[in-house]
Amino acid sequence: MTPFCFAARFIAIACCGLCFSLAQAVELRGRVVAVLDGDTLTLLATDNLQYRITLAGIDAPELPQDFGQKSKANLAALALARQATVHCWAGEQYLRATCVVRVGGKDLGLAQVQAGLAWWYRQHAAEQAAQARADYEQAEFNAKIRRLGLWSTKNPMPPWDWRRGRLNE
Repeated sequence: MTPFCFAARFIAIACCGLCFSLAQAVELRGRVVAVLDGDTLTLLATDNLQYRITLAGIDAPELPQDFGQKSKANLAALALARQATVHCWAGEQYLRATCVVRVGGKDLGLAQVQAGLAWWYRQHAAEQAAQARADYEQAEFNAKIRRLGLWSTKNPMPPWDWRRGRLNE
């Protein structure tokens, strides 16, 4: 086997192992080293590996959308360069981990919804515990009636609709 084939095989096995381990519930601890958008960050874990994490239970505006940059800035203010505890349970289609991320005990996904800078992602509500579903639903309701963040506009476009529209262009 050539060195290239060996390296490619090793990487493929390692990726499969990561996806398998994320399909099981796993807890990571580490420091948030990057915020990519309003619902995605990079964690440098105590094992000295970097993990791309999608916040569970939410979908934030894409960066070009209204409130996309504000959503990212808010998540950065909450998390960047801070120690986090991350509870992951599923591998996503984009090879990211879907996780509940806490900084100082605060659920960052819930904080984004409370600030009106993300939608509660109802399509994935079945993955949440009953109490988390209730908390996220209440947080979104409160943000709407208080017209916070994206709810200050008349008809905010959910990011899943925005992405679908971009695909049809």
